[in-house]
Order: sequence, then C-alpha cells, then structure tokens
Amino acid sequence: MAKSDMKKLSKDDRLNALSVVRRSKSALPKQKAVKPQAAPEFADLPGFKEIRLQKTVADLLQIKNPFFRAHDARAGATTLIDGETYLNFSSYDYLGLNGHEKVHGAAKAAVDHYGISASASRVVAGERAIHTELEKLIARMHRVESSVAFVSGHATNVTSLGQLMQPDDLIIHDSYIHNSIVTGAKLSGAVRQSFPHNNFDALENLLKLRAHKHARTLIVVEGVYSMDGDYPDLPRLVEIKKRYGAWLMVDEAHSIGILGATGHGLAEHFQADPKDVDIWMGTFSKTLAGCGGYIAGCSDLVDYLKLSASGFVFSVGIAPPIAAAVCEAIRLMEAEPHRVQTAQSNGKYFLKKAQEAGLDTGVSQGCAVVPIMMGDSLKATVLAARLLDRGLNVLPIIYPAVPEKSARLRFFITSEHTEEQLDQAIKLLNEEIMNYDNNPISIQQVMSA
Repeated sequence: MAKSDMKKLSKDDRLNALSVVRRSKSALPKQKAVKPQAAPEFADLPGFKEIRLQKTVADLLQIKNPFFRAHDARAGATTLIDGETYLNFSSYDYLGLNGHEKVHGAAKAAVDHYGISASASRVVAGERAIHTELEKLIARMHRVESSVAFVSGHATNVTSLGQLMQPDDLIIHDSYIHNSIVTGAKLSGAVRQSFPHNNFDALENLLKLRAHKHARTLIVVEGVYSMDGDYPDLPRLVEIKKRYGAWLMVDEAHSIGILGATGHGLAEHFQADPKDVDIWMGTFSKTLAGCGGYIAGCSDLVDYLKLSASGFVFSVGIAPPIAAAVCEAIRLMEAEPHRVQTAQSNGKYFLKKAQEAGLDTGVSQGCAVVPIMMGDSLKATVLAARLLDRGLNVLPIIYPAVPEKSARLRFFITSEHTEEQLDQAIKLLNEEIMNYDNNPISIQQVMSA
C-alpha cells in the first residue's frame, strides 16, 4: 500500500494494517546463515598426483624439465639453448621453410599491409584477401574443390568433428589417432570406437557389426602418425569406406611435405584420387611454417563449416602474416621439390642406421618421425637429459601422451639434417643407452634414496 493511501485511512485502520504486515513478516521462515565451504583443491584433479610424482623423481635425479625448454632462436637442424648450440631433433620444420627468406618476406609484407591481427571473426569483419588466397592454395594442393582455415590445428579437429557428427552417428578411428580427434568425437556425442593400429580387417569387422545401426559413419586416420612415423594403406581404406557407405577423414598434419613426390601427402604417395577422401585435414605448424589448421574437401562441406563450426564462426580469423607465410611456404614446397626428396631420404637413412645399430624403431617407416622405443618412462626421461648434456636435443614421449610401457625418444628428421649429424645422433644414443642399461634406475630406488 502506498504512503498516500495510508494517510486516507483512519487511525484504527492504519494500526490494523501495520499489525497485519508485522504478522506476515514474522511468519516467514528465518534464513539460516550459510556456513562458508572451502573450494575444491586443484591438486585433487585427476592425474595431478602423477604429475607431482614425475616432478619429484626428476628433482631427485637432478633432471631439468625437458618440456617448455626455451630456445634462443629458430630451431632447425641445430638450435641454441641458453647460448649453447645443440644438434636438434625436436622441430616440426620438416622442409626448413620456417627459415626461408621468402617466407619471412611474405609475413613482413603482410604486417605492413594488414597489420598483425585480423581483429575479428571472419564471419563479421575479419575477412581479408589473403585468407581467400590461402584457402585456394590449400584446395589446389589437395586437388579438391574448397578449403577453410582455422586459427588452431587442434581446434580444427575438435570443432569440425563436434559440428559434423551427431549423437546418432558412429566415429571409428585408428587406436593411434591424435588427441584432437578423440576430443572432437567426444564433443559430437557420437558413438566412438577405435580399431587396432592399421588393422583394416578389424576395421571392416567393426563396420559390419555397427555401421548399419547409425545414420552416418566416419572413419578417421592420420596421413603419418605423429608418434610412430608410419602411414595407412589409403587404397584399402577407400575400398572399405565405399563398401560401407562411410565418410573417410585423413589428418595430414605430419604427411604434407613428407609423403608424395612433391610433398602433397598421402593421396599423391599412393597416386590416388583425392576426391575419394571426404575430409582432408592438415596443419600449418609443421612443414608450412605457420600456425593453425584447415579442412579441405567438397564445397558443401566447407560452406557448412564456415557457417556453423564454432571454432571458426566464433574465433578470430587467422593472422594475416601467418596466412601470407603459409601461402609462400606452399609455393616453395612445390617449386623446390628437392626439399621434399631430401627430407624423405634423410628419414629413410636415419631409420636404416638406427635399425642396423640394434635400436627399436617401432613401426616407423622413416617418414620424418622415428621413435626409439624405451618402454620405461623413467629411462626415456633420463636418457633425454643425458643426451642434452652431450649436445643432442631430443624429447622423451611418456605416459599419458603414449600408452604405459611404450615411452620413447621421438626424433623428427628434416631436410636440413646432414648424414653426419644423423650418424652422430645414433652414436651418442647408443652410448647412452648402453650406459643406462649397465646401471639402470628404478622409481623405487629413487624414492627410497
């Protein structure tokens, strides 16, 4: 009741009205004071204890963290760390294009013309002419109709799979597939199933059992497997996907620049029709000397993703200097095929010499990536530290990046390495493995010391 209305009432009526208000207030349940509760600890998150244990072991062994190691300049066949030069096997720069003056020049010219950033999502105000040029070059490289560039390679897979596949669909992928594919599959809500690495009989058995139960089925493989350095049988995959009416997606992050006579990837390597693969994916951060990723295929696929994939629609456009650098890298890869041939021959040479030295190279076929299998994560980490002390930079790959008991030292072989450098790496590696095997270390020993 408004104050003006209260004044019109008699004194008794006003008293009665106030009494009613007081009674209604007293009838309300009293609010109990909420006792403050402590927020959960980040240290309780899954996997944190394992991370802390690894750090403790490294500290006890006086091993510096091999990850997040800062390089002082461009990392090629050699690199500078804390002012010291090291023989380097931890760079994705497979064709050495990250150091090419024409790539640098293209990026600098784009800075002068466009600035550093696209400054907006491409859907609204971030579209630049260099983006169109880049996507035309990618489509031409894959010999398909169209392509779309994303600002992150990992997000390319996550957002594309998350948008393309639905809960009623089926995604079947190689068991060695990259984390970004698994994450995208989970985001989509589709049923997800893996098949044993490069075992296409097992893939076909899964399709027989399950494909007919789903509206759409997608098979996903990598062009070159980033942890193992081998590749799938594309003609067999195409035959299988046609038989079961499935889509086929190939992640070419590590195969562009490495497979095929001119580095155009898995289809060129097998001289297959690229249009038999429904979705080509790749990244700019390896051979192409940039950062980001892409999807290439038919126009309908690309048009759909450009207007619906959240990682494209709601993300800033790829930085114009990066787009310009990648454009130049693609042109150089095609104009200078000797880079591709040298990278291929170096990979084969290192693989052959490592096997002759009795080293376990897993399933690698010498395609830029050659793992030296250690099995034990502690052994891989200790050896990486000892090799660094001797002037060789190679990273250990340990659980959870790879399954338990399959830890390794992963060597990236590029066109910039010489045979002398490759021989030196194997010599140092063999010596340090022998030293370790003669005096092995266990976690129990370390923790009880």
